[in-house]
Amino acid sequence: MKFTLSWLTTFVSIDGLDAAQLADRLTMLGLEVEAVEELYQELDGILTARVTRVHPHPNADRLTICDVDTGAETVQVVCGAPNVRAGLVTAIALPGTTLPGGMKIRKAKVRGQQSLGMLCSARELGLGDDHSGIIELDPDIAPGRSLVEALDLHDTMIEIDLTPNRPDCASVLGIAREVAGLTGALLRQPVTDVPVLHSEGADFRVTIREPALCPRYAARRLSGVRVGPSPWWLQRQLLAVGMRPINNIVDVTNFVMLEYGQPLHAFDFDRLEGSEIVVRLPLDGERSFITLDGVERTLLTDMLMICDARRPVAVAGVMGGLDSEVTEGTTEILLETACFDPVSIRRTARRLNLPSEASYRFERGVDPDLATRAMERAVQLMAQVAGAHVQPAGIDEYPGRREPLHLELRVRRVNDLLGVELSSSRIAAYLRSIEFTVDDESRDMLRVTVPGFRIDIEREVDLVEEIARLVGYNEIPVTRPRISMEYPQRNELRILRRQVGEILTAQGFFEAINYSFTAEKHHDLMGLAADDPRRSVTRLLNPLTEDQAVMRSMLLPGLLENIRRNINFQRPDIRLFEIGKIFLQKKEGEQPEERFQVCAVMSGSRYPGARPLYFSGLETDFFDVKGAVENLLAALRVRRGEGGVDFVVAAEQVQPYSDSDLAMQLVAGGREIGRIGRLKRKVARGFGVKQEVYFFELDLEDLVSLPRQAREFRPLPRYPSVRRDIALVVPDAVPAGDLLQAIHAQKEKFVESADIFDVYRGRPIAEDMKSVALTVTYRSPEQTLDDETVDRIHRKIVNSLMATFGARYREGME
Repeated sequence: MKFTLSWLTTFVSIDGLDAAQLADRLTMLGLEVEAVEELYQELDGILTARVTRVHPHPNADRLTICDVDTGAETVQVVCGAPNVRAGLVTAIALPGTTLPGGMKIRKAKVRGQQSLGMLCSARELGLGDDHSGIIELDPDIAPGRSLVEALDLHDTMIEIDLTPNRPDCASVLGIAREVAGLTGALLRQPVTDVPVLHSEGADFRVTIREPALCPRYAARRLSGVRVGPSPWWLQRQLLAVGMRPINNIVDVTNFVMLEYGQPLHAFDFDRLEGSEIVVRLPLDGERSFITLDGVERTLLTDMLMICDARRPVAVAGVMGGLDSEVTEGTTEILLETACFDPVSIRRTARRLNLPSEASYRFERGVDPDLATRAMERAVQLMAQVAGAHVQPAGIDEYPGRREPLHLELRVRRVNDLLGVELSSSRIAAYLRSIEFTVDDESRDMLRVTVPGFRIDIEREVDLVEEIARLVGYNEIPVTRPRISMEYPQRNELRILRRQVGEILTAQGFFEAINYSFTAEKHHDLMGLAADDPRRSVTRLLNPLTEDQAVMRSMLLPGLLENIRRNINFQRPDIRLFEIGKIFLQKKEGEQPEERFQVCAVMSGSRYPGARPLYFSGLETDFFDVKGAVENLLAALRVRRGEGGVDFVVAAEQVQPYSDSDLAMQLVAGGREIGRIGRLKRKVARGFGVKQEVYFFELDLEDLVSLPRQAREFRPLPRYPSVRRDIALVVPDAVPAGDLLQAIHAQKEKFVESADIFDVYRGRPIAEDMKSVALTVTYRSPEQTLDDETVDRIHRKIVNSLMATFGARYREGME
């Protein structure tokens, strides 16, 4: 938002504050000043001059030789402007002067005639776009004066970088209101009496078909308009803030928009079919529209349009149409002010790639109550600068009228939050200084009515922030926070997440962090059933892209995308894990259930980065990912077996994306808390992955509730161990892990450990059988075991396994 000091001081006094001080005070109010610039300093060397004599150039038909009075002397200048004439007062750049565009003026000979300066156009001076001739000044201006002084160009421009929550300050009046609250000065309004518009006698109609998108639309007709250049005072204000003057009607609408923050638009009334305005969405067949910049725009069905009886004439809140623009021949205009839904305008401006000063304000929120006040200001100015006759009748459709917001403000709450001691009367004075209404002023409570232009105020604490701004952040005393010396309560889930990350990293995994929003198509790629609860997703109202339209209900698809990307970058050996939330939408319209999970994937070589000479052909398999889970549970000291976690093979519980031959469930307390498996090749190919992928998923919220084994000290063994191997042939349906569990279930005191080191299927073993080789370690903490004792225990274990599982010795073993 740009404004000048001269413009600001028409509404509020800033006595005692220079530009730098004002900028500092505004920044402390929360309105960050981005630039303070003295205007037109580059014109300091430009003088006013009077052309005293003009005669043709002897060697050029289109050039003239002018005698120019510069105040101090008369110089000869060669000029090609068609409007140069004797008696004309204009601007001259003498030799040695540098123009705003960087051109340095020197003495020169033009077609053999000496030229001692340059008569300048408005464009060359940076005062407009007119380059058709030299600038024409008031004939009463004496030659030899500084152009800046003669045109009263001395001014300071201040630019504020507004935050989106302060649309009320996208206007000079909004800034003046803040200054008034800061200094206690009186705020002067440009318009004090605003007439109520009555439609009786109006010769046009207004219909709002989309009241949710257009809560207010007001219009008035002006006759006898004379369209032409604006007076210099109006052009000067627009130029000072970087806006190009066009004509007196358009310039007034821009001026009032900057003054009030309320965009306006003027239509050529004679070009509106049916003398009617209809606010609606595009009809079937209305797919394009030519805006004022001459570009044909493609319309979408949800873009709000301003239309006449037959066709669209403006994109609501963004830009007018070429077919209804005000031109030099316009004599009748229809002036509109309106309020539109910010989300609708923001979406339309972005889709059309058509940002404008109007959309900048509408998409942040415009106070509907400003409409008629800004219109009254505009019609007064149009009567002044364009001779317009304003018809008394007008139309003001206001279907979105809302009651003002009332808040209760506790005085004690203000003082507690700010660490100050303010009385209720002082708090009320602060709020009234920025046009809040305060009623029922008492010692302990204030009833505050929020003005419509402060759309950012919703709660009591917002009012407290306003008090802090007006008191001054620098005036609020610094206080030390009160810190309790109590030990903070442990968040077990947070501790578990950190531990899981550290354990997996120690096993060679890398952590991935993906967006929590994902594509809904992932559910189809994963093969989830139509009634799978993971298909009930939470949708985003304004997604970044179509591929990030829903909140994720699984972590695995994101990691599969990571695998594909790594493979594309020639990194096929992958170990990744992610710890994050999934979102399960239990019931439409309610907040989703959020659960922390860990998911890990393994693919490619078993030993990434190792020398091929030693590990060639060793690929990751199911037992690698199962081992990673076992190591994780062991490091977390999660109990295995009864009362803890069991690894279960259940074909009916296999996930649709998991290979049924290589899949296990992790079960605790009768419920599944995780799963291990190999991804189906079809699913992997759907994600662009052509190599085997192994994965595990664990629910951390279930895992954190499981009992942990207590840490205990065990001294190093003093006596040697004895190892014995067992090779048994068992039915193929018997899980190898059941043999280990059976050994541990016997609770022989000298059995230190038991492990599987080989599982074999194939000849000469029968098709429905398999060979399982185990090693059992025996040790006594009190003595060295003799062979007789070990043989007795070992024989008992082997006999038990044979009886329990129908096993027999593998051929060649006893």
